[in-house]
Amino acid sequence: MASNDKILNKETATQLGIEKSSRPVKVLQFGEGNFLRAFIDWMIYEMNKKDLFNGNVSIVQPLEHGMIDKMSEQDYLYTLYLRGVQNGEVRVEKNIIDVVERGLNVYRDFEDYLKEADNPDLKLIVSNTTEAGIVYRGEDESTDKPPVSFPAKLLLLLKRRYETFGSDPQKALMIMPCELIDRNGDNLKKVLKRLAEKWYPEAADFTKWLTDTNVYFNTLVDRIVSGYPREEAEALCSECGYTDNLIDTGEIFHFLVIEAPERYQKELPLVQAGLDVKWTDDMTPYRTRKVRILNGAHTMTVLAAYLCGLETVKDCMDSEIVSAYIKKGIYEEIIPTLDLPDDELNFFGGAVLERFSNPYIRHLLLSISLNSVSKFKTRVLPSLLEFTTRKGSVPELLSFSLAALVLFYKGQKRLETSLSAVRAVDGAVYEVKDSPEVLDDFFSLWSKYGDNPDCNEFIKEVLGREVYWEEDLNQVPGLTDKVASYLDAMLKDGVEATMKKLVS
Repeated sequence: MASNDKILNKETATQLGIEKSSRPVKVLQFGEGNFLRAFIDWMIYEMNKKDLFNGNVSIVQPLEHGMIDKMSEQDYLYTLYLRGVQNGEVRVEKNIIDVVERGLNVYRDFEDYLKEADNPDLKLIVSNTTEAGIVYRGEDESTDKPPVSFPAKLLLLLKRRYETFGSDPQKALMIMPCELIDRNGDNLKKVLKRLAEKWYPEAADFTKWLTDTNVYFNTLVDRIVSGYPREEAEALCSECGYTDNLIDTGEIFHFLVIEAPERYQKELPLVQAGLDVKWTDDMTPYRTRKVRILNGAHTMTVLAAYLCGLETVKDCMDSEIVSAYIKKGIYEEIIPTLDLPDDELNFFGGAVLERFSNPYIRHLLLSISLNSVSKFKTRVLPSLLEFTTRKGSVPELLSFSLAALVLFYKGQKRLETSLSAVRAVDGAVYEVKDSPEVLDDFFSLWSKYGDNPDCNEFIKEVLGREVYWEEDLNQVPGLTDKVASYLDAMLKDGVEATMKKLVS
C-alpha cells in the first residue's frame, strides 16, 4: 500500500475540490462488493452528475463479515478506475464515487436496517448476493433477527414498509436483482411470495401488495469488474495522492438490460444519462446474444489457444492466427444464428473483440477452461446446431472447437479433482477441471484409444454422449466426420497449424 499520509475521506475529497453531497437516499443496495460499486453505484453517480436523479444509496452488508466498516472509515468514498479499449483506443476513466450515504451490517444493526423501510424517498432496491443468493430457505423464520437468506431479509423489510405506508402505490418499490441467474426478478418474486404465504398466512392483502404493487425487474448485467488492484494499489494510490483501501477497477464496457415497462425510465433515467441500458419487454434475445457471442467466443477459443501455447485472452488477441479465428467465428458462424438487428449484433461483436484486447485485464485461459463440457453445451452448441439448420452444413470453426475440447481433455493421469495433461507444443503440464464423471469418462476414452486413435470411432463415442449434449450429435449430418477430421489434423500437424488453415 502507498505510504500516503492522507486516506480518502470527506476531508481529503474536499481538498481535491470534491464535496460529498448529502442527497435523499433513494436506493437500498444489498451487497457492498466490487461489482455493484463499479456498476450500479457508478450508474447512480453518472445520473447524479447530470442532475437527473439526485439520490444516494444505503448499502446493506448481507453477510456477517464484509466491508461496511472499511467503507465507513473512508466516509463511504472510493476511487473507481474504468480501463479498456473503446473505438480502437485505450481509455482510462478515474472518478471518486460519492453516492453511498451510509452502510448497515444487518447482523449488528438489525433495527436500523428495518428503519430503512420507513424512508419515504426510497424508490429502488438492488442486489447482488451471488447466484446462490436467490433461494428459498425453509429454516428462515419471521422472528429471526436476521434470517439467513437474502429473500427472507428483504421480506422483513418489505413487511415493515407495508406496515408504515400501507398499500399506497406511491410507496411501492422497484426491485432490481443483479444476480447472474436467468429471470432473476421473477425468481426473487416467487421466493418472496412463498415465504410470505408461510410467514403471514392471514395477511393476503400484504402478499397481494408484495407481488402486484411492487415491480420486479429481470436484468442482464454485463461488465467485467476486476476489483481491488492488489498489484497496482501502491502505484495508483501514489498517483491519486491519497491512500484508498477500497479502490475498485473494471472495464470501460458496460451494458444493462432491464425487462420492465418503459414507464419506469422516468424514475430511473439511466438512458437519459447516456448509459448503455436497454429497456425491453423481452430480454431473451439479449441474453442469447451475450451467451452466444461473448461467452461462446471464449469457449470456442480458449482450449485451442491454450494448446497453441498461449496463456491469456489478451495473448489470443495479440496472435494473428487466433485473433483471426475469433473474428471469423463471431462474424461468420455465431452472428448468423441470431435474430437481433444486424447493427446491434455487429456492434456487440466489435465490443467483445475490444474487451478481449483489454491490456488491463489478465484473464487466464486455464481459468476459463473450468467445466468446458457444460460450457460448450450452453454457449457453443446452440450456435453450431442453429448454423447447421440455417445453412445446411456444419460450421467449420465451431466443429474445430469441439475437436479441440476433446484434445484438451487428453489426461495422462487421473488426479483427485482433475486430470493431469501435457501440452504438446511445449511440454507444459496443466490440469483439466470438470465434474468427476466427465473427467473419468475422458480419461477412460483416451486410455482406450491411445495416442494414435481411430478419430472417427473416438468422436462417435464423444458425440453420442447424450448425458453431455441432451441428444446424439452423431445425428447431425456431417458433424462426426468434420470433428474427427479436425482431431486427426491436430494430432498429426499440431493445433496452431490446423487453426491457421481454417483462417487463411
